[in-house]
Amino acid sequence: MSKTVVVGMSGGVDSSVAALLLKQQGYNVIGLFMLNWEENDENGCCTAEDDYTDVRRVCSVLDIPYYTVNFAKEYMDRVFSYFLAEYKAGRTPNPDVLCNREIKFGPFLQEAKKLGADYIATGHYCKIAHENGIHYLQKAKDQNKDQTYFLNQLSQNQLADVLVPLQDMEKPAIRTLALEYGLATAKKKDSTCICFIGERNFRNFLSSYLPAQNGKILDLEGKEVGEHMGLMYYTLGQRKGLYLGGRKGDDEGGRWFVVKKDLKNNILYVSHGDESPLYSKSCEVSGFNWIPFQRPETEFDCMAKFRYRQPDQPVHVTVKKDGGLHIDFVDKQRAVTEGQYAVLYDGINCLGGGVIDSAEY
Repeated sequence: MSKTVVVGMSGGVDSSVAALLLKQQGYNVIGLFMLNWEENDENGCCTAEDDYTDVRRVCSVLDIPYYTVNFAKEYMDRVFSYFLAEYKAGRTPNPDVLCNREIKFGPFLQEAKKLGADYIATGHYCKIAHENGIHYLQKAKDQNKDQTYFLNQLSQNQLADVLVPLQDMEKPAIRTLALEYGLATAKKKDSTCICFIGERNFRNFLSSYLPAQNGKILDLEGKEVGEHMGLMYYTLGQRKGLYLGGRKGDDEGGRWFVVKKDLKNNILYVSHGDESPLYSKSCEVSGFNWIPFQRPETEFDCMAKFRYRQPDQPVHVTVKKDGGLHIDFVDKQRAVTEGQYAVLYDGINCLGGGVIDSAEY
């Protein structure tokens, strides 16, 4: 009797092809669509409705059953509340990391078990290896699409019964396969935004939940050069949306960009041309999740990413008594941002990740 696998169907081409491949491999495949956000966008449209329509069309072609489950409350409680709290604290959160841990590999797994799943599967670009009872999260073949950064908070239990059919495939081949089998998502563009925001204006969206307070924009010499619309709208290294162009001497020194936020005094600091204030030598990390093992030795060398798609960076890690990490960079790093994740690697293995609390310059 074939094993049952429940595939997380998002309405995108990756999860569609994941379902196709698993059916070809002889599994009893069931599609499950998660509704995580119920509000309409600024045009009055609910993108989830379009995504679910695509899920139905794909499952019809593949001749597999499909269901939908509403996790909007869980998402609000476990992900969105954290998202708002971090922005209110002046940090820049990564809700997609939390969504994977708290929703896609949490309540989704429980719902899949109710449907009789032996395994769950997703369209993520990564590999999962199992050796001597230990589950390893590893980089995908397509390094440009590798998503281990977003999966850094997963636990051993969450990785135990997961299939990732796209682990050895590259994006062009996936789209070709989707076209060959007439899947409705074959030419659908990839989502590049925060899942619940969609393509809407980010500032408009955030301002409907958090009140914004205008304040001064100062250069590093303390000279006022403009007014910001609320510190939560800006992140380190940001160049666009500062509206500081056309000032005398701008052409000589390059572009303006954000280098610091003073939450206490509601001041945004910017630099003109000189990027050196953005480069830090180390950072402090809390809430680190060790994927393949518990806390290792006190100090070790490995590689790290401080943002998605960043090339691996050599670092020296010190594990502190409280479980937090102090990470020294071999080469200074640009715009290491509070609230984002520092993710560690040993070769192809993702060791885990934690939240960046501060950077030392």
